[in-house]
Amino acid sequence: MQQTEPGILDPRIAVRRSTLADGRELIYFDDADTVLGTERAVDARALDPRPGTAEMRQDPLTGDWISVAAARQNRAFLPPAEADPLAPQTETNPSEIPSTYDVAVFENRSPSFGPDLPGWGESTDAAASALAELRAVGLDRTSPSHGRCEVVCFSPEHEGSFGTQTVSRARTVIEAWSHRTAALSALPGVQQVFPFENRGRDIGVTLPHPHGQIYAYPYVTPRTERLLASIDAYGPTLQADILDRERSGDRVLIAGEHWTAFVPFAARWPIEVHLMPHRHVPDLAATDEAERAELASLYLRLLRGVDRLYDTPTPYIAAWHQAPVHERRDEVRLTMQLTSPRRAAERLKYLAGSEAAMGAWIGDVPPETQARALRDAIEGVEL
Repeated sequence: MQQTEPGILDPRIAVRRSTLADGRELIYFDDADTVLGTERAVDARALDPRPGTAEMRQDPLTGDWISVAAARQNRAFLPPAEADPLAPQTETNPSEIPSTYDVAVFENRSPSFGPDLPGWGESTDAAASALAELRAVGLDRTSPSHGRCEVVCFSPEHEGSFGTQTVSRARTVIEAWSHRTAALSALPGVQQVFPFENRGRDIGVTLPHPHGQIYAYPYVTPRTERLLASIDAYGPTLQADILDRERSGDRVLIAGEHWTAFVPFAARWPIEVHLMPHRHVPDLAATDEAERAELASLYLRLLRGVDRLYDTPTPYIAAWHQAPVHERRDEVRLTMQLTSPRRAAERLKYLAGSEAAMGAWIGDVPPETQARALRDAIEGVEL
């Protein structure tokens, strides 16, 4: 099967497009070894109109933009399995996805950003002008929360995570992330694309269904702005030099041909792992066939190793930091940063006074100690 979809490299993975009853986009990604047919059911629900695009307000003390998205108050909260909104639809469960699937991506019903986009098309000059305007600081500044928020379902099963999937399914999700990164980066007004997975109730997850999300922001996020400032202070080789230093040190967890996972020198969280490609690529869409093939198995080993630290699954945020869409793409390298507040079997790190109020972090576990524990756990992983 010859693919013409953006970002897809594995020609065995079919992409099937559909539309939900209220007009939201739905895309199915079929595994290379899928047992599914080619037909997909139509979403015949009667749905309310989509909520309007939220408003962003600027905090003049930091320059940060806050999207005030009140529609998110209505999203599902820990529903029973028979009412899982991410499972395939049945007669008794009018969920978000009409057909059974391998991997499915759809526009969030209660988005933080979007669904509206600015009207100036794909003009790079307009994108640069909009970004400069958003970086200015003033009082009572507002702006539409343009962009898009998507849900990425890793499996039709009710419970699980990325780490519980097969290698074939992991590759399908990676292709879906790459496809959506390419497509969302081309939308007017989008300045950064962020795939991520929240896992576990202790993180705040309200659906146990194995899934992640993708945010397409109308600005460059504060975390990336801090990275750009560090690159300005150090030089354009900052992330390449960090990777070279870590690969020769004692905090490496997995060293592949194309990727290395390590505990960073100044880890903030009790469990913190960074995963970087050896070649400079700005985002998932820029990875090649060999990098994606290795990532599918290496990333599973990493996540399953994190789960083997304790007798119960580890809560985490897996965040794929990608370069801004319109700037600094030759300096900002794709990096997955996994963080967990779990500092012992029955203890969590809570962000209190110093961290929450001042952003002044105190580490609970020496990074070298955690690296040794994680290496031991990863060695016992079987795929």
